Amino acid sequence: MSNWLIFGLVTSYICIAYVLIKWGNIRCIGETPMRTPVFMAILFTSGWEVGVIMLPMIDFLRYEDLINYPEYGFTNPLAMEFASMGFAIWSGYFITCFYFCVIEPKVGFFKIPLVNFINTIVIVVTCSFTIYLFLSNLPIYLPELGDGKNLNAIFYLIVFLVISISVYSSSSIRYVKILSMTSTILFFLLILAMWIASFTVEQTDFTEIFNSINLMSNYFVNLNNFLIPINLYHEFYLFWWYSWYIMIGQFLARFVSGIKTYQLFLMIMIIPSIPLALWFSVIFIYYQNGINTVGIYNYSMVFVGTLFVINSLDSLIRLYTDNLNFTPKRLGKSKYIILNILSLSGLTLMYNYDFLEIEWIGAIVIGLVVSCLIYIFATKRNIVSNIKSSPAENNLDFDKVNAID
Repeated sequence: MSNWLIFGLVTSYICIAYVLIKWGNIRCIGETPMRTPVFMAILFTSGWEVGVIMLPMIDFLRYEDLINYPEYGFTNPLAMEFASMGFAIWSGYFITCFYFCVIEPKVGFFKIPLVNFINTIVIVVTCSFTIYLFLSNLPIYLPELGDGKNLNAIFYLIVFLVISISVYSSSSIRYVKILSMTSTILFFLLILAMWIASFTVEQTDFTEIFNSINLMSNYFVNLNNFLIPINLYHEFYLFWWYSWYIMIGQFLARFVSGIKTYQLFLMIMIIPSIPLALWFSVIFIYYQNGINTVGIYNYSMVFVGTLFVINSLDSLIRLYTDNLNFTPKRLGKSKYIILNILSLSGLTLMYNYDFLEIEWIGAIVIGLVVSCLIYIFATKRNIVSNIKSSPAENNLDFDKVNAID
């Protein structure tokens, strides 16, 4: 599937360049525009996975092992981790966000019943992968609750509670802003607290954060090397991110509030990458100095990671239930909650027992993207070519849009 992934990535990069050249200065306005700070918080937390918190300490060890993985020799573990989760990775969110905000209302490709069904299934099973990833890493970060390796009933109970809270919060749109703002603030507090602890409690050198940031800069020097898969593990990451592209773009497009296309591109590429770079730089200090994070550090990371899971699931559950018209209003709140809890719990177990692979989902998303382009070229080329703005019904006065809370 490597060639299929490379084809999908190159296609996305070409589309991004085309959109910026043709529509770079038009104003993007979604169906439910939010003020820019709120949109930024939604962007932060909807696009972040629990892996942002839990995987770096595991990945650093792999990226430093040049005996078994000599392909990482051109860079350093910190730059490689950033390549797996930051900056260029987010370009896919830009292109799909722009598409659903500006083009899809004119094209209607994702309203085609079969396409809508496939896209919805992708969202559901990707939600389940998020939960599975959280579940599989709990024994490592909460060894006090087990043997540090294997899952037990306590971890399954924690995940069941997270699913239940996420489903409940998805039943009302008012929770989006609360969860997004809370998750963003707590993530910055986690970064700050662990950085301060690194040189006050753990007695590392105050300047190590600057050394870490300098190592991170190697990512930009070698950016061209990260745009396509380096090996199977990097390929796994790229497929994983690709599996999110359509659904996150579809969700974010609702809340865009009048920024220009090039500004949207810069916002999505740069703004989430700043806290990611800071977080990876701080946690790398702990890795490099062999600092044991068992205890308060792990509890803090798991807490923030749990909020990320709840926030992501809240967004995606609302998205796929809207697509299927399985809304609380239609089903009733009790049926809505029970149906989603059972379906997500069952699919999570399928990942746990290797019945599903996230690479398959990423491959399907590439197929949807390619099919959409073919559909536009074959039937909607003139319509798309003549697009000059966001849909008229969304084109509110810019000051009014930014006044929406």
